[in-house]
Amino acid sequence: MKEDLFSLEGKVAVVTGGTSGIGRTLSLGLADAGADVVASARRQQLVDEVAAEIEKRGRRTLRMASDVEERGSLEKLCAAALDGFGKVDILVNCAGIIKRRATLDVQEEEWTHILNTNLTGTLRACQVFGRPMLERGYGRIVNIASLNSFVALSEVAAYAASKAGVASLTRSLAVEWSKQGVTVNAVAPGVFRTDLNAALLDSTPRGKELLMRTPMGRFGKTEELVGAVVYLVSDSASFVTGQVLAVDGGFLASGVNQ
Repeated sequence: MKEDLFSLEGKVAVVTGGTSGIGRTLSLGLADAGADVVASARRQQLVDEVAAEIEKRGRRTLRMASDVEERGSLEKLCAAALDGFGKVDILVNCAGIIKRRATLDVQEEEWTHILNTNLTGTLRACQVFGRPMLERGYGRIVNIASLNSFVALSEVAAYAASKAGVASLTRSLAVEWSKQGVTVNAVAPGVFRTDLNAALLDSTPRGKELLMRTPMGRFGKTEELVGAVVYLVSDSASFVTGQVLAVDGGFLASGVNQ
C-alpha cells in the first residue's frame, strides 16, 4: 500500500466543536496529517488559540466562530471556507454537550437543547457542508458518535438518544450520498479522560465502573482518536461508508472482565 493513501496533503477540513477536548485534538491531528484545517466553535478566543497552533504546523486556517444551533452561522462558516480555500473536502462534527440527570427529572427544555446540539446540530452541519460536496462529487464526513449510541449509561438518556440518532443519521446519509462521492462515517469514542471529566473518572464509583468495563484497563487519550479519523477521511477509506468505528479499548466487546 502506498504511504500517501493516508496523507491529507492538499485537503481542506472543517471541524465543528473543534477548539476543545476531542475536537481540538482532531483539528491538530488533521493538520499534522497534512490538511488545512478550520477549527470552529462558539468561543472566539479558543478559535484563535487553535488557529495559531494549526498555523505553527505550516497549515492554513480561518479564525471564525460558529454555533451548530444556528444554521446561519454554519452557512457563513461554509461560505468563508469556500471563499478562502475554494473547497471543503472534509467535515468532522465534534460539537456536543452532556448533562447527567435522572431521566424522570429531565426538563423538556434540557432534552431539546441536548438533542438540538448533538443530533440536529450534526444534521445542520452535514446539510450545509454536504451540499457543496455533493455538487463537487467529493467529500468525507465523520460524525462523533459514542458508546451511548449502542449501550445505556445511567442518567444520561438525552445524550444517549442524541448519539443513537447520530449513528442512525450517519448510516442514512451514507446511503443517500455515497453514489455522489461523499462518504459518511462516525467514530464512537470510549471513555477518554479530558479536563472536564478527570475528577469523575478518577474519584467516583462511576469512574471505577467505567474503568472495570474497559478491557484495556485504562482510559483513552484523545490523541488515540486521531488515527481512526484520519483513516476515515483519507483515500485509504474510499470504499468505507455508513460505518460507526468504536475506539473504546474493548468496552463494547466486553461481557465479564473478572
